[in-house]
Amino acid sequence: MTKPGPAFLWFRAVAFAALALLILLPLAQTILLSFIATLPHDGVPLGEIGLVNYRNIFATPALVASIWNALIYVLLNVALCLAAGLPAAYAFARFRFTGDRHFLFLMLAFRVTPPVVLSLPIFILFAQVNLVNSPVGIALVHCLFNLPIAIWILERFISAIPRAFDETAFIDGHTLPSFFFRHLIPAIAPGIGVAAFFCFIFSWVEVVFARILTVTGGKPMTMAINALFTFQTDIGLVMAMTVFSLLPGLAMIWFVRNHISRGFEIRT
Repeated sequence: MTKPGPAFLWFRAVAFAALALLILLPLAQTILLSFIATLPHDGVPLGEIGLVNYRNIFATPALVASIWNALIYVLLNVALCLAAGLPAAYAFARFRFTGDRHFLFLMLAFRVTPPVVLSLPIFILFAQVNLVNSPVGIALVHCLFNLPIAIWILERFISAIPRAFDETAFIDGHTLPSFFFRHLIPAIAPGIGVAAFFCFIFSWVEVVFARILTVTGGKPMTMAINALFTFQTDIGLVMAMTVFSLLPGLAMIWFVRNHISRGFEIRT
């Protein structure tokens, strides 16, 4: 096999630089604008560079509430998906019953259903049980769509563990809950990290149900950012909220980075 020539290497470097510029330029512009006062404030002239936009975030009760709402429903969604998905994935991996593979396929097919198709019946149902305008309602409906992904990921990791692993633990006298917490969860920690990552990301960026289920209250960050666009939009404040909305996702990636890398190595 012949080595690529200098022209090809230059072309590849230029193409990579152009792609990196295309991806990073909007992000760099967002970060830069978040530090610029795009509207005059008390004691802050137009165009001054500083932290005025970030200070205004914490000085606005609605924006602070939206941050807490988003964190509550996303973390609750991840906890529910893992708590319900782990036993279900173990059942799919270790037991065989009629239609088990078809049922798992149907769950994945349900995941790709457009959320807008179920928006009206879910809104009517949640309105009857007082879950509209509540982060709990958003967490439950996100769990409905993210649980199949969690089960599918965890089932693959559990299936990769030999059955002798379970049998040895049960022979040693472990009960099923003891086996789960002392042996199974540490053994599939990379899979749990991958499942938690995807459940977090899918819930964090979802806007359809966040918009439909938060009519008057309980609005998350996505809806709070949308509400900032008015006749006289404070672009700096919008960009500051946008940058702030990236931080939880970056923190999630940082905390589960080792599990994610090991998980993808195991899957491949």
